[in-house]
Amino acid sequence: MQFDQLKARIRNLPQVAAWPQMLERIEGTVHRDLRCIWDFPIVACQAVGGTAAAALPGAAAVLCSLIGIHLVDDLLDDDPHGAFRRLGAGPAANLALAFQAAGHAALDDPEVPPAVRAELHACLSRMSLATAYGQHLDCREVGGEAEYWQVVEAKTPPLFGAALRLGALLGGAPAATAGELERLGRLLGTFIQVSDDLADALAKPASADWQRRSNNLPILFAMTAEHPRREEFLGLSAASHDPAALAAAQKLLLTSGAVSYCAWKMIELAREAHAVLAGIPLHDREPLARLLAAQLAPLERLLAVAGLEEPLMPAAELSGAL
Repeated sequence: MQFDQLKARIRNLPQVAAWPQMLERIEGTVHRDLRCIWDFPIVACQAVGGTAAAALPGAAAVLCSLIGIHLVDDLLDDDPHGAFRRLGAGPAANLALAFQAAGHAALDDPEVPPAVRAELHACLSRMSLATAYGQHLDCREVGGEAEYWQVVEAKTPPLFGAALRLGALLGGAPAATAGELERLGRLLGTFIQVSDDLADALAKPASADWQRRSNNLPILFAMTAEHPRREEFLGLSAASHDPAALAAAQKLLLTSGAVSYCAWKMIELAREAHAVLAGIPLHDREPLARLLAAQLAPLERLLAVAGLEEPLMPAAELSGAL
């Protein structure tokens, strides 16, 4: 029901109801409980003592922002499945601008006090600018791991952090609590980026990440870390369009330690996220605990495949176990 109300809020914005392509993107969005980032404002609002209904402006803004970001990201990546293939590059770019503006329109709710509305708009603006800058940095292949983390920090965490901050503000949280929830969201954003990189590297057929190899963490690791078959991996990864080469390259992701390294980073981020959550004074911790468990599920699955049961074991133990 909340998701239906959320979509209705966006559909009812000026111009949206008369714009078939916007409506198509809204209706084509699939909801998975606690796995979708537009759930973050609702969960944060409930955690600080607010209601799901109070968080709907923030959830709508996040959904609009996410749709716009995906439209642009597909253009920048020249994604073979991007909406711009059907719509055209110009219309897709214009659609992304429309969704960015719709996000701000969704926040302009007369039931929200003016001072809070100003904070909401400022938060969304900071996120939009930071994400655009991160996407700009991601347009070129990074020069190494240090640069990879700089790009990730700029591109992915701002949206996750803003989503929790918006919900906290709409729930009446003090600035310090909203800031800590934003910090938690940024950690989750980094975790999700590593998880997505690993999934994209292991996907069949080859994902678009193999075309810009150093921008994907496990592929970058296998390309640059000292391991006996590094040169072989460099050759195979350059021919990922060949299914046999892709399969061999993906096997080397395992034997080179690339998958182990990603699991280690995910465990570090998961441990830090749990520690941050434990230190935030909240009205009800349960909604965020459930959200955290849902977002960290890829790590649980990875550890289960590896035969490990403790997701928060010390990183050194994990590195030796995988």
